[in-house]
Formats: sequence, structure tokens, C-alpha cells
Amino acid sequence: MFREIRRQNRILTDEKRIKELLCESEYGFLGLGTDEDGYGYGLPISYAFDEEENVLYFHCAPEGKKLDMMAQKNKLSFCVVGITRPIAEQFTTYYESVIAFGQADINLSDDEKRKALRLLVKKYSPGFENLGEEYMNKSWHRTKTFKLKIEHLTAKAKYK
Repeated sequence: MFREIRRQNRILTDEKRIKELLCESEYGFLGLGTDEDGYGYGLPISYAFDEEENVLYFHCAPEGKKLDMMAQKNKLSFCVVGITRPIAEQFTTYYESVIAFGQADINLSDDEKRKALRLLVKKYSPGFENLGEEYMNKSWHRTKTFKLKIEHLTAKAKYK
């Protein structure tokens, strides 16, 4: 179902580093497929990784293009990038990246929505969890969460 990585010598096999990239990257790019006009649609978005459940959580407004697209087709990809360093004299770049493929769920229960928002607060606003709870309660109806259930991961790196 998933195509093999062409450059086998670039496969990142370090599971610990892959998890670090998923946990620590500041944002990633959500690939949603093709929109109603035939254009590819992808966007940068913040997220939180739930390692135990092997899912990525996101938040957004309660309506919009990405939610409309996910309601039509829920298969997505999500890419995070770690280090990048162009090596000018070698005409190459050192890099590392992970792509997660899976199915989106845009209909989370209130309990799972709260879990997602707490993970996002923990990642992006550590030390402000109490304030995060207040903010979450105040903006509850203006906030939507969704998740990507990871079915397949690919990871690549070039370090030298």
C-alpha cells in the first residue's frame, strides 16, 4: 500500500530519534489531498503527539476548509522536519524528517477534546497548565480538535 523509500541509505531507523522528532518539533505540515479546485492543499499547523495512543492531536476553529476536506476524505499525511543544514560546497543538505500517514477523526468526545487541548498546552505552554484550563473552558465552543491515527511512518535523514 505504501511505496518503499527510494533512497534506502537515507532511512532513519533510530526509533528514539523518530519519537523525539514527533514529540519535540514545533510544527508540521498537514497534507489533506486535493481541494475542490484540483489544487493540492497542505498547511503548517501546531500539534501534540500522544505516544501511548500513537496519535497526533490538532486544534483549529470549529469550521473551515481543512475540516470540510477531512469530512470528505479522512486519509492524511503529516510531516515534521528536524535539523536542516545546507552544505554549500557539497551541493547538499543535512536533514531529518518524519512523515506520518493515517486517518483523521474530526468527531472527538469532549473527554478526548480536553485531553488533546491539555497535551497542546503541556507542549507549547509548560508551566501554564492552570491558566490553560481556564482558557480552555472560556474558549471551549470556539475550539475544535481532531486527531490523526497513525497507520504508517516513514523517516529519512542525511547527517554526512
